[in-house]
Amino acid sequence: MVPEIVLELVESLKNVYTVTMICDCIGVARATYYRWAQKSWKPTELEQQIINICKSLKFRVGHRMVKKLLKEDFHVKVNRNTVQRIIQKYNIQCRVKPKRKSKIAGVSRCIVPNLLEQNFKADRLNQKWVTDITYLPFGNSMMYLSTIMDLYNNEVVAYRISDRQDKELVLETLRAACNGRETKNLILHSDQGAQYTSYDFQNLAEEKGIITSMSRKGNCFDNAVIESFHSTIKSEEFYTHQKVRLTNSIVLEKIESYMYYYNFIRPFAKFDCLSPVAFRAKVA
Repeated sequence: MVPEIVLELVESLKNVYTVTMICDCIGVARATYYRWAQKSWKPTELEQQIINICKSLKFRVGHRMVKKLLKEDFHVKVNRNTVQRIIQKYNIQCRVKPKRKSKIAGVSRCIVPNLLEQNFKADRLNQKWVTDITYLPFGNSMMYLSTIMDLYNNEVVAYRISDRQDKELVLETLRAACNGRETKNLILHSDQGAQYTSYDFQNLAEEKGIITSMSRKGNCFDNAVIESFHSTIKSEEFYTHQKVRLTNSIVLEKIESYMYYYNFIRPFAKFDCLSPVAFRAKVA
């Protein structure tokens, strides 16, 4: 029997029935009820801070990040095991995406050279971008999400959603990403999908001064950052609600909401707990 529920139940009924009668009905000793009533069941200051952090970030961060944020925002130093215990106590664990089994893929001929070679670190903005398309099978009909991310600060610089997985989708995404940005000699890495190997896409990239790069055929690790990002969106926004039927408009709203959260709110340990946009502003 959960003490908080017993206290709430007795409080709601004690004006109608005696405490003894209520306790007898629910199988709790009267003395136990009064012992629980004298104890404070409200969260401590530390517990409330942790609850607030998890709620504000929509339960998308783990105990290690919460520990860092307690130190950064509240100047509170606490053992991560304590943070984990409190998170488990209030059932506010982060949503964990399923781990994908590792598989070594064979090396295949590239249509254009693999300039990235799994080096996902960039020294400045607009030096290295990665892009990919993923399925969104959560609405009334299948939709597709095309995303471009800057590897310097992990910021999503552009994304587009369509009901067709064609070259127009990637062309629109690339045009949006290039709008207002310096892209000369920028490396744009993708897989060998037909959309990216099309003449139209390659010509647009060349027109913008972009150097294209491609993963080896069948090797997902060559474009791991953007693939992991797409997996995270599905895990945190959709896979926890598999039994809920969504409309296409709701799927679009959820993607838009997540993109804003990811760029402007979500803290990254490697950026001193700053979001991608906040980190960009800091180094500007």
